[in-house]
Amino acid sequence: MKIVKIHKLTSDYINANVFILEKNNKCLIIDCGVNLKDLEKVVGNREVVGILLTHGHYDHSRFCLEYSKRFNCKIFASKYIIKMIKDPEAIYSPNGEIISDFSNFVLFSKDVDFKLVDFKINAYYCPGHSICSACYMIDENLFAGDVLFNKGIGRTDLKYSDTKDMLDTLLKLNKLTFKTVYSGHGQESNFSEQQRNISVFIKFLKRHK
Repeated sequence: MKIVKIHKLTSDYINANVFILEKNNKCLIIDCGVNLKDLEKVVGNREVVGILLTHGHYDHSRFCLEYSKRFNCKIFASKYIIKMIKDPEAIYSPNGEIISDFSNFVLFSKDVDFKLVDFKINAYYCPGHSICSACYMIDENLFAGDVLFNKGIGRTDLKYSDTKDMLDTLLKLNKLTFKTVYSGHGQESNFSEQQRNISVFIKFLKRHK
């Protein structure tokens, strides 16, 4: 089977990453922080089969309804995202903007495996940075949002963040095998780099729980 091709775009607002996965002339979008015109240049005339949100913070979710309408596709996310993106303080919207239309959302409450055309997706509920954080494994690539960074983890001092949840999430992710982590900000990292990274922060959070 053809291996997924990954395109990365970075927004001009807090440098949030958006990933466009391409396989067999179909596309899957992960996060929604770049403007539609820039996204359309990468998608071209390919069919978009779905949108995955890693969490609800404004820099990652801001254009999700616009993407969904343009490409006539569903938005997949943790069910806890609804509580978050209805709250301007929780999503850190700079202008008080919130999302209140959930008609195109498909919500999951726990770890779940599903398929969108040629994309096999393992979704993991990974709270800590936010109550709705999720990571997605696709073709041995882990799309981690703001849970894991190249050298670090997501903040846990925000509204609806939780240090204990982050520790539990890191313990879960430490059991997974993958090739590459694609983060919500910054550069990607490989498995050995993340083994060290996750191990360091597990030890740190255990000391401070």
